[in-house]
Amino acid sequence: MINKISELRMHQVRFLLTCGWFLLIFSLFFDPISSWFTEPNNTLSPLRVVPEICVKVQGVCLKEDAYSLGAPIFWGAVIPIVVFMLLVFGHESWRRICPLSFLSQIPRALGKQRQYKITDKKTGKVRYELAKVKKDSWLARNHLYLQFGLLYLGLCLRILILNSDRLILGIFLLLTISCAIAVGYLYGGKSWCQYFCPMSPVQKIFSEPRGVLNSQAHFGDRQTITQSMCRTIGDEGKEQSACVACNSPCIDIDAERSYWDGITKVDRKFLYYGYLGLVAGFFIYSYLYAGNWDYYFSGNWAHQDGQILTLFNPGFYIFGNSIPIPKIVAVPLTLAGFTYGSYLLGMKLEKMYKAHLLRKGRFISQEQIQHQIFTLCTFVAFNFFFIFAARQFTALLIEPLEYLYNISLVILSTLWLYRTWGRSQELYLREGLASRLRKQLSLLKLNISKFCEGRSLDDLNPDELYVLAKILPDFTREKRLEAYKGVLRESIEEGWANSSSSLEVLQQMRIQLEITDAEHATVLATLGVENPDLLNPEKQRSRENTLRLESYRKALGKIISFHRRRSARGLGSELLEVVEGNKSLDEIIKSNPKALKSLKRQYGISWEEEEQILAEFDRDAEQIRKANILLSQLQEISFPPRPLSKSLRPEVLSALKFLGLSVQQQQWILIRSLLEILESFELTSAATNIARSMGAMKISLLPNLLKDPGDVWEQRLKPQIISLLKHSEENSGEAPEQVEPQEIVSHLEVLVQQSEPMMQIACLYVLYYLDFQRCKAIARQLLNSNQIANAFVEETAQKLTHWATSPDSPPATWKTVEKLVCLLNSEFLRGMKSEVLIELAYHGRAKSYGPNEIISDREKPCQGLLCMWEGEAQIRSTLSSGETIVENFLPGKTLNEIEFMTYADGNPMTVVSVKDSRILEIPTDTFESLLSGDNTFARRVFSKNNSSSKL
Repeated sequence: MINKISELRMHQVRFLLTCGWFLLIFSLFFDPISSWFTEPNNTLSPLRVVPEICVKVQGVCLKEDAYSLGAPIFWGAVIPIVVFMLLVFGHESWRRICPLSFLSQIPRALGKQRQYKITDKKTGKVRYELAKVKKDSWLARNHLYLQFGLLYLGLCLRILILNSDRLILGIFLLLTISCAIAVGYLYGGKSWCQYFCPMSPVQKIFSEPRGVLNSQAHFGDRQTITQSMCRTIGDEGKEQSACVACNSPCIDIDAERSYWDGITKVDRKFLYYGYLGLVAGFFIYSYLYAGNWDYYFSGNWAHQDGQILTLFNPGFYIFGNSIPIPKIVAVPLTLAGFTYGSYLLGMKLEKMYKAHLLRKGRFISQEQIQHQIFTLCTFVAFNFFFIFAARQFTALLIEPLEYLYNISLVILSTLWLYRTWGRSQELYLREGLASRLRKQLSLLKLNISKFCEGRSLDDLNPDELYVLAKILPDFTREKRLEAYKGVLRESIEEGWANSSSSLEVLQQMRIQLEITDAEHATVLATLGVENPDLLNPEKQRSRENTLRLESYRKALGKIISFHRRRSARGLGSELLEVVEGNKSLDEIIKSNPKALKSLKRQYGISWEEEEQILAEFDRDAEQIRKANILLSQLQEISFPPRPLSKSLRPEVLSALKFLGLSVQQQQWILIRSLLEILESFELTSAATNIARSMGAMKISLLPNLLKDPGDVWEQRLKPQIISLLKHSEENSGEAPEQVEPQEIVSHLEVLVQQSEPMMQIACLYVLYYLDFQRCKAIARQLLNSNQIANAFVEETAQKLTHWATSPDSPPATWKTVEKLVCLLNSEFLRGMKSEVLIELAYHGRAKSYGPNEIISDREKPCQGLLCMWEGEAQIRSTLSSGETIVENFLPGKTLNEIEFMTYADGNPMTVVSVKDSRILEIPTDTFESLLSGDNTFARRVFSKNNSSSKL
């Protein structure tokens, strides 16, 4: 694999290729040697001109003389080799050795790149940030059209003047190099390659999603430095990332991710469909111009004398007749016509293919349809290209070798087609998540030897990994959650998912690991506590940006580590003093602005990023920053502990009860983390301020948590801190007032932003009855912000936004929502997957019972699942001894048909309503379907039944 070759070796290869390219360019201006090989009287040379052979152009034989080989080698050998490398070895093979890419990095190597001057309006501080192409700029949005346009212009110029005019070709190549260097100065990273290079569209077409032999960045041995990403050699001689996140997703870091990310975009269709026509038009024009194929296959176009003088000659020669359209017009007209015609044909064939799939009843995603069509486009373009490319040189081979060359091209392209056709976005995501799971399993250091038959984790495919995760006896539920937590963290850090979409993105993994949606929400909340910035929706995360920041962090760490091992001097000494607490970071920044400037410029670090990363080396400052964020989160998710207004309808009170429990769970995680931070502090002003802020919030959960005998916080924390935390408890002797609806609305506006679907649906339900117009506005806001990850929640929000009537006539989905609220308050069902709860609510039927009415007995046995909604009932069972066992059946309690049959060693059971009651009945078929299809649900049912049978 090319990516395994060291950067030092590749640097040497790039340097040699660049020298070779400059030698070739020099030969275009002065070459007294190579023309000797083409002399007609040089009988030893296979390249000699044969005057007896007549190659006609528009009916006239071309005059041939000895010529230099610079242009023919460039067009007939270099360009075809590049295309071959892209398909076979992948983009990483060429991107790491491309001389033009190498030269575009000269400004970076010299430390001379354009920077923006940015002044903080509040503090007045001035910082300089590396100029990069902004993601929302015209260039970022339209760079493929620009690059395709430059490619089209280049091919037109090639046919008109560049093919054989050595002087103009040399000037053109030098101007291209100058442009690459200028772009390297104007924009950071590989901006020339990403946004300007005319060869970039060609690289995309022939190397995405992957070549025949290229490496995979998302699967297998996931390295920090992947494929052809920017890298450099550190002071210790080791490779380190030099990524500045100039583009995301980046083809140099993960080509397949870049491919799937943009596969449905309009510019990709234009690129693939149009390029096929552009290639066809380029080669076919030689026939339309000369009137035969001999002109192209002989290679005379690469050394034709006076080509520039033919610009205004007839541009077409068809059926022995010249068409009086100047060549300077005919060339762009032909290439544009073929390109546009190919694009229209591609769009038409795409529609026909979709219609064919629809008639056959085959439902394939839009991404997969595009992938299959794009794959065929690349296969056809590659083989069509090599029908013509390099033929003036391959014709010199003996016949067996020429046949071998042709067969090899077909075999390699067919192998590429076979490997690529079966790829899908789902498979790519599955492999990526499996790779993350493999990493977490290796960190847990589980004993897998007897299950893998001598193979390592790296040898297992995704399906085998998931099976292994299910059968490993040491892989307990706690370890599964720990592994899932690591996968979730990495997915969010690299931009694969965010706090909202992670529920959907990691759904298949949760199914395989049997992790519920509620457990996902808990893990997500824990990650938010450990790293509050991780879930910040305002921060756009990507793998590219994560690598850039991590590389800067490692560079600082190496400086500190290096100076720990040796006598520290300069910047390393001062950074070491920061870590040891002897100096503040501000002092270092002020005294060494130039020392850090070089490192900042290398990675394109902003002022905010610099402060955050440097603060990580100052443990106390980082802990204070983390505590402030946690306090802010704790304040936001607060929920009134006071009694709710009795004027609220029972269903609303039920939903608020569920929300209160959910908030308490999140508060518990946040408070524990804050207490752990306080435990790590000495009795400083920062610690007392944190404790005072917590006490002032009057959180009802805090006193109980402090008294928890399992955590013994009162012993772990200093008495002064405990006193501040209990301050609110000592001053809360007044009788609490009831919470009015308007106060509840303000809390719900914050809670509805949570990513957990059931919290969102409960908030919308309560808001509907408390403030109808505000409910509609919030539903619209949720839809616009893409914070909804559940289809039912999205459907409900959409109906609310279009609901013009009053709250007295709710939308049709409201019945299901009300039943869902009932299920949410069931302790037995709490924490189940959202899809399971929604299915139960959808199929459930509400049934009312009067006082002393029998709900279930021997003649009328319990069917499916019963959940008490309102009222009260009793479960009565008579033992063989004559003793009667009575258990209250209260709102939120459940009873299932299996439990009914096995209750109390098979003794008769009767369920009787004590007063007016309402019960949600889940039909048997729904209950049994979930029992057989959802392992978590089945485990809960049988666990509950085992407990009941022991009564």
